[in-house]
Amino acid sequence: MRHYYTADQIREAEAPLLASLADGALMRRAAHGLATAITRYLGGVSGRRVCAVVGSGDNGGDALWAATFLRRRGASATAVLLKPEHTHAKALAAFTASGGRIVESVPTATDLVIDGVVGISGSGSLRPDAAEVFEHVSAPIVAVDIPSGIDVHTGAADGPHVHAALTVTFGGLKPVHALGDCGRVELIDIGLDLPHSDVYELEAADVATRWPIPGPKDDKYTQGVTGILAGSAAYPGAAVLCTGAAVAATSGMVRYAGSAAQQVLSQWPEVIATPSVSTAGRVQAWVVGPGLGTDDTGAAALWFALETDLPVIVDADGLTILAAHPDLVVNRGAPTVLTPHAGEFERLAGSPPGDDRVGAARKLADSLGVTVLLKGNITVIAEPGGPVYLNSAGQSWAATAGSGDVLSGVIGALLAAGLPPGQAAACAAHVHARAANLSAADPGPRPAPTSASRILAHLRAAIASL
Repeated sequence: MRHYYTADQIREAEAPLLASLADGALMRRAAHGLATAITRYLGGVSGRRVCAVVGSGDNGGDALWAATFLRRRGASATAVLLKPEHTHAKALAAFTASGGRIVESVPTATDLVIDGVVGISGSGSLRPDAAEVFEHVSAPIVAVDIPSGIDVHTGAADGPHVHAALTVTFGGLKPVHALGDCGRVELIDIGLDLPHSDVYELEAADVATRWPIPGPKDDKYTQGVTGILAGSAAYPGAAVLCTGAAVAATSGMVRYAGSAAQQVLSQWPEVIATPSVSTAGRVQAWVVGPGLGTDDTGAAALWFALETDLPVIVDADGLTILAAHPDLVVNRGAPTVLTPHAGEFERLAGSPPGDDRVGAARKLADSLGVTVLLKGNITVIAEPGGPVYLNSAGQSWAATAGSGDVLSGVIGALLAAGLPPGQAAACAAHVHARAANLSAADPGPRPAPTSASRILAHLRAAIASL
């Protein structure tokens, strides 16, 4: 499990360590880790040309010390000092003593640039002098802690910023490392004593331990019965995708109720399908909304599900209906999961999520008393008054029509199996992204465009790969 920490939490953890170590020891420890990471990235540094772009804070000191260590390992090292009068004095002295040279701009033949302009205390985009330096850089850039110009809390970049191939950070990950343009991220242990945070990401092993696996005494009912209220005459495919995903996600049984019963049965004969909710039978969770329509029939289906004492996930058309009647979920006793994209989020919240997607998702979750899954390349899942899960898709293969219908079916199956809503949403998002990436890679070595149907077809392989 990856935990993400605020800048204040990192500084608080650093304080006792700084007090117990000799002056500058922690900086050199971090810089040694940075230099080692750069050496790995380049595959050796002897004879390579490295340039550090140095700002006025501790990050500039980290960059200079790292360049010093690389110089001692046989690299040619130069440095651009953006604010010479505020450069870290001891680091600069060590750098020049090692044979490092101060230059006005990044040399054309440089093999790698170290971004040491600003760290976790910085804010805003790159200042004009720094932006001009990086504008002409063609070599790969390794960022110290965070790429300069990107917000450490939100990952947003409102103007010029560093595009890092690798970001090396120290002590603990920060939200920017999941939410922002950081390239590959490498965490260096510098000995911080950090507690668990309330913002984290489930990794494959975490999802595997939470995924429901039937025991020797389980039957189709005890594994969870998922109910699907989706599809309409205009959008029967949504019902097929959503129901199929619930089947693939190892539901003990799936019941479908709606106008697309015949189409669902033609694809998934194991489903118990009926034309209306009155004959659907008992379930352990409801999925409501994909392709449902926003007419009276769709509204009645949403009303029906939300009036039960069962977990409910609301998606797509269900969210559009709910935006006009948010009172339906406020203070609802049973778990409720909403899965909006940005436009649906704006209808629910009254404003778009903006740059601070974590904060926006938290605010909506708290105001409605529900779990909110805000879709995106970085999916944000916020529980009311509780933790936030982040899930990085890695690519945007899941950004295709009908993909959300598949995700809803998986979440519904996990809710029916008894997973808490935040974990159900986070595990489903992880497997959904994994299935999308697998579908794009199959059948050849090069990724190719995929579709919701192909993502659904790869769900079982994604689960098995855990």
